[in-house]
Amino acid sequence: MRFVKGHGTENDFVILPDPDGALELTADAVARLCDRRAGIGADGVLRVVRTKATEFDGAGAEWFMDYRNADGGIAEMCGNGARVFARYLVDAGLAEPGEWDIATRAGLRRVTLGPSGDVSVDMGPPELLGTGEASMAGETFAGVRVSMGNPHLACRVDGPVTALDLSRAPHFDPQVFPDGVNVEFFRAVGERHLEMRVYERGSGETRSCGTGTVAVAAAAASEQGTGRMSLPEGEWTVDVPGGRVTVTLDGRTSHLKGPAVLVADGETRPGWL
Repeated sequence: MRFVKGHGTENDFVILPDPDGALELTADAVARLCDRRAGIGADGVLRVVRTKATEFDGAGAEWFMDYRNADGGIAEMCGNGARVFARYLVDAGLAEPGEWDIATRAGLRRVTLGPSGDVSVDMGPPELLGTGEASMAGETFAGVRVSMGNPHLACRVDGPVTALDLSRAPHFDPQVFPDGVNVEFFRAVGERHLEMRVYERGSGETRSCGTGTVAVAAAAASEQGTGRMSLPEGEWTVDVPGGRVTVTLDGRTSHLKGPAVLVADGETRPGWL
């Protein structure tokens, strides 16, 4: 099995080129690939497959991003993964620099990138779904439920996010989040400038979460509005343990811009999986 290793603000992925959809990618295989001691190590797997080889309607998008969390579970969308996915396509000669769509389980996502440098992704409009809460180490955190095609709970905290213990998963109401949830903790550190940490469903704490950075920007902006269509326009800087990204809310959709780095390629040993 050929693979490429890449990351976006240290949210890292094993990229599996599978243009014809020939791989039988089981949850166990994904978990073994992502194992940081006995495998390659990653927060998730990006399978690169032509949309026509899947059951999804790509609506003109040639490539489908089949994203799996580190535990093997299927996820709808990954913002950092979309940037790395797009960078891989250009690097491999499968797409030209410019602006085009990729297909995901959350729908089409338009990416914009040059031959090198940062990648921008149209993440779609954040959908504010009301309030929610999570608990951790005996403390309850109030948050805003946000859908980015996948579920988020963005919780504002008063102190530094570095003080939080995210070694265990936060508790939440499974009736409110039947498919699980990515829980973000964020704090304002300046004008439209946030710091964030995240516990991702199926992966644990990660160094970054692209959809999560948009979710916290939307949650912070919602304090000035009353819903998705009233989110004030503006650019937000979000610092995560793995680096910095920019989130732009334009009144219609959201854009996530940040680095996408390919670091290695190789192949698994025969019989290992």
